[in-house]
Amino acid sequence: MSESRVAEPPPRAQHAERPPAAPPLLRVRGVGKRFPGVVALDAVDFELTAGEVHCLLGENGAGKSTLVKILAGAQRADEGEIELNGEAVSFASPQEAQRHGLAFIFQELSVVPSLSVADNIALGNERVRGGLLQRREAHAEARALMESIGFPGIDPGRPVRTLSIAEQQGVMIARALRLDSRVIVMDEATSALTGEEVARLFALIRRLKQGGRAIVFVSHRLQELAEIGDRVTVFKDGRHVATVPASTPPQELVRLMVGREVQGFPDGGRRRSGEVVLRARGLRTARLDGVDLDVRAGEVLGVAGLVGSGRTELLRALFGADRLDGGSVELDGRALRLRRPGDAIDAGLALVPEDRRGQGIVALRSVGENLLTIWETHRRLRPRGERPRVLAQRLREQLAIKTPSLEQRISLLSGGNQQKVVIGKWLAVGPRVLLLDEPTKGIDVGAKMELFRLVDRLARAGMAVVMVSSELPEVLGMADRICVMKDGRIAREFEPGVSEEEIVAVALSEEEEAK
Repeated sequence: MSESRVAEPPPRAQHAERPPAAPPLLRVRGVGKRFPGVVALDAVDFELTAGEVHCLLGENGAGKSTLVKILAGAQRADEGEIELNGEAVSFASPQEAQRHGLAFIFQELSVVPSLSVADNIALGNERVRGGLLQRREAHAEARALMESIGFPGIDPGRPVRTLSIAEQQGVMIARALRLDSRVIVMDEATSALTGEEVARLFALIRRLKQGGRAIVFVSHRLQELAEIGDRVTVFKDGRHVATVPASTPPQELVRLMVGREVQGFPDGGRRRSGEVVLRARGLRTARLDGVDLDVRAGEVLGVAGLVGSGRTELLRALFGADRLDGGSVELDGRALRLRRPGDAIDAGLALVPEDRRGQGIVALRSVGENLLTIWETHRRLRPRGERPRVLAQRLREQLAIKTPSLEQRISLLSGGNQQKVVIGKWLAVGPRVLLLDEPTKGIDVGAKMELFRLVDRLARAGMAVVMVSSELPEVLGMADRICVMKDGRIAREFEPGVSEEEIVAVALSEEEEAK
């Protein structure tokens, strides 16, 4: 959430023209929501018509997620009203929202992994006759629904945990269609998908749109909005700033979103790298096939490649999270024995994982407690005479973490501020090497630029950084060298100046190229 702020007159919202023949299917009027010290929504208006893809855009903490939670019945608005088909509604629970025809597909998928495809599609609305579940009917219905949305051949009896993320999203969409949901809300639905899977999802959204369903699409990826959206509503500091056509230029959307022109990647001249800090030779795990790697002090080493190429597994191996079947790792010329992550932490390695919520933070703990997690558990790394409260406050100020206080529960912070806390807990113990796995996942453009400036400062101060990212512009904009992974090996290394096309060509090549 954003910080509390000084009262000021709300900006005059801009509105895109909507065809007068299309009355709103869903209308939000003057909705407000407050938390202690935070105004999450401030008199927000929003409209959605049948057959429309309406995108929500804004920085983390701007109010998008709060609006979605109110629509889903997970939170109650403090004021305002919601109309569905012209009638006032108020949802006391997600089940009630579902009964009114609203379906939600979140970044954290709400499937039951151990249950089958058919059971997940029918969950909560199973067909029962004579006290018995009608499994044959459920399987036939699930197969037909999955085929209708472009997922033919999936066994309805297959456990959902064995499906890809895109297929699991398909299960949730099939569940929505089974319930005849007229409104489908997709919150960061593309964040974990490959390019091919995104194209498949967009084809499905177009079919849903043609069938008269209304889609609320939340994304931080500006290039997706023009491709799939009709209109974009921009939020800032809990307010509705503008509703504009999805064809609006990205730079104008950014200006509306952050209220200023956003600078690009840090440009302080090329960094000067020093001696090799981290050296890996012949790393082998269940997913790595003999990786050699050198990382120097003061450089950002970018790691690119397709999903499944071994990028995340490389960082996990270096951090002791995956068992090494072969190879060696040295830090400052000293051989490391990496049996568990604690060994890597004690040696001076830090990992910011891709799954921030599941592995990076302790969601029920405060900001201050999260900042001191490593400091508390690895006492031998503590600087002498450091007082915990003073350290946490200094990290908060150094990283510009936006929070009402150190006692605020971290789960109430925006994604970008949560990511700063994850990095801050490592800075508390002064690591030699920082491993970043998809560090900008789920954070907005303004927070991304803040994060890049922080990483640049750390590298210029002498820290060695390894950054994995699926976003090639990020790799090209930040890295001093780029390694492209394929099939568990480094297929090729590039110097600055390489093009996206060259990197993609190596990542997709049939045969491994010479390093």
